[in-house]
Amino acid sequence: MKNTFGNSITITIFGESHGEAVGCVIDGMAPGVEVDEKRIEDILSRRRPQGLTDTARREPDRFKIVSGVFESHTTGTPICILIPNEDKHSSDYERGPARPSHADFSAFQKYHGFEDYRGGGHFSGRITAALTAAGGIFIPALERLGIEVGSHIAECCGISDKSFSFDPSDEIRMLKTKAFPVIDDEKGNEMIKAIEAAREDSDSVGGVIATAVTGVPAGVGEPWFDSLEGEISHAVFSLGGVKGIEFGLGFKSTELRGSVFNDPIRMKDGKAVTLTNNNGGINGGISNGMPILFNTAVKPTPSVARPQQTVDVLKNEECELLIKGRHDPAIIRRICPVIDCVTAFVTADMLSVRYGTDVLLKGF
Repeated sequence: MKNTFGNSITITIFGESHGEAVGCVIDGMAPGVEVDEKRIEDILSRRRPQGLTDTARREPDRFKIVSGVFESHTTGTPICILIPNEDKHSSDYERGPARPSHADFSAFQKYHGFEDYRGGGHFSGRITAALTAAGGIFIPALERLGIEVGSHIAECCGISDKSFSFDPSDEIRMLKTKAFPVIDDEKGNEMIKAIEAAREDSDSVGGVIATAVTGVPAGVGEPWFDSLEGEISHAVFSLGGVKGIEFGLGFKSTELRGSVFNDPIRMKDGKAVTLTNNNGGINGGISNGMPILFNTAVKPTPSVARPQQTVDVLKNEECELLIKGRHDPAIIRRICPVIDCVTAFVTADMLSVRYGTDVLLKGF
């Protein structure tokens, strides 16, 4: 099982949903990067369940940095963050019946039944708490370089939010203040009602998340196998529930002719800029200096409180399953800060590949 990701900077995740704790180890960080635990708390709070649109599991996420940080700065040695699991109802889960669209069946096949099946074990969204805590270090570090990352719910239940503007910097800052991350609050209220309706119907919904990264200089990323698009996609696809990703106009670009899709390049204040951003800020796998834009497709939460057809992996026979436990009718609100955090990590890592690990201290 490979649980480490990154090139110059790496992150390793560990833990299970109903184990003692989840956490991560960050390695390759330059010494001297400021670490503000209040920022880590703030971003974890954005991921935490809040209302009827989220799970009833209420983890306080009392994290502890056990190494790699001294007097509020990185030391240059591995940073280990631990987050205890304090609100567990393990009796809600039974071994055998595989929950449809979860990793239960595929995990059983790979690990021969030795996997921790409670709450999804290592495959649970609970593990994203560790990635979010790590983001609480990387996001402020990028902000000090003038780079900002933000996401909003672009679509849910057929309801569409306003799109990011050509320069989404102000919208990114505004989204960080919102409990339900949308640009248009009226559309957000409609989404909330639709999610609550699905919950009342013992069902779930998915949606599309739009993410923007501003301030990344041109020239970041590697061609071919370590392209900026590829690295971001790799990290985002590691999140449970993600089923698709597109950059810029993505699949809609296939409907246009090249003369319409191409982004014209002009000079502004001595700097080359594009007049449109259909490519989403990346050409040839390398940033072009424009905002990086991508959309993520998130499937409906697979845990629904309805009878479902499945198989018992221990008896190797068909059965019917009614899932118990506490589950999100939609994960789209809570996944927004997680996408922000893994995107911030990839951005910091790719900047370090381009400029060296001291880039988070000295800039580019």
